[in-house]
Amino acid sequence: MEKNPAARVQDHLVFGEFGGVNASIEDSSTFTFLQSSKMQELFEHEIEGCFLYSRHLNPTGNYLARSLAAMEGAESAIVTASGMSAFACTIAQICSSGDDIISSRTIYGGSYALLKNLFPKFGISTTFVDIVDLESLKRKITPKTKIIFSETLSNPLLEAADIPALRGICDETGITLIIDNTFCPMMISPKLHGAHITVYSLTKFINGASDTIAGAICGDSDFISSLRDVNSGAVMLLGPTLDSIRASSILKNLHTLHIRMQRHSQNALFLAHALTELGVKVFYPGLDSHPQHKLIEGMLNPGYGFGGMITLDARTEEIANSLMIKMQEKLVGYFAVSLGFYKTLFSSPGHSTSSEIPLEEQIAIGLTEGLVRISVGLDDDIERTFLRIKGCLEEVGLI
Repeated sequence: MEKNPAARVQDHLVFGEFGGVNASIEDSSTFTFLQSSKMQELFEHEIEGCFLYSRHLNPTGNYLARSLAAMEGAESAIVTASGMSAFACTIAQICSSGDDIISSRTIYGGSYALLKNLFPKFGISTTFVDIVDLESLKRKITPKTKIIFSETLSNPLLEAADIPALRGICDETGITLIIDNTFCPMMISPKLHGAHITVYSLTKFINGASDTIAGAICGDSDFISSLRDVNSGAVMLLGPTLDSIRASSILKNLHTLHIRMQRHSQNALFLAHALTELGVKVFYPGLDSHPQHKLIEGMLNPGYGFGGMITLDARTEEIANSLMIKMQEKLVGYFAVSLGFYKTLFSSPGHSTSSEIPLEEQIAIGLTEGLVRISVGLDDDIERTFLRIKGCLEEVGLI
């Protein structure tokens, strides 16, 4: 295996129309034909280098998709207007009424709500499980199960999915394994460990600027082509089209992702160790104390670290809220949802990104009211950032 398989994205070069070092932006919704037969042919099947309508395929979006496929080691990819649309279209393409999904119980709140509240209206049910308990998961599989879904690292508790083991279960039963890798681009390549399909919110680390909403689906060529089918493709028919100008912006940012992930991880590891030494309870996969530390270490691509997400336990909702306000006042970062920004972002997941999960289920999975999820930024002086956080912890009485 190559040393850094995700780094192959650096070799995916796209020239502009006139030889520019950046890809040209195809700012068109529709495309012309020189032969009527060619238009008819394109409605029947895809033709390499031939474009019909930007809801079907746009050249600029296709440049980005091919770069993402290269990064993932996948045959193909497609980009969408949000991470949620990428996930929803993937489910819609695979499942029909009467089918069942097995999902990790600790996932992004929007994904949870989609599976719990929306898809049952169309006859697609979901069984939520502890993704770490593989024997329990196996007992939940039925003849109607079509998908096992998990995040690489769960949001917000940062539990690790054993992707090779999950793939083994899928191979035994003919189930499709879908992994949301939003937290772990480049650092972990789910495809290399057995995922059939990888989905992303490009909004987060991959774009890195908190100025764009976008998503992606990476998989084999047949599945990606099926999503664009004019008669039955979920992306084609539901229409979550990513604007070409935004696709171009993400493509440019993608080529600095390796540098950004290295710094996000470096800073997060420093803070995780420093906060632990203060006696604060910290969830971070780079700590030896993390229950799946060795599992995660075995899946990492070398050189990118353990990621930029940490979660700390402030014990109570009141302390957590006071701490986040203090950290914003002391210039640690922003009290805001989302992640992957150059500045540190922090929020209370039980009242924001995981609020869709019912309170009793939050308690069952360990998502307590005092949790603070921190997306660690690209700070040049992380020791100064830590001292600011330490001062905030002292002010709110956590240390």
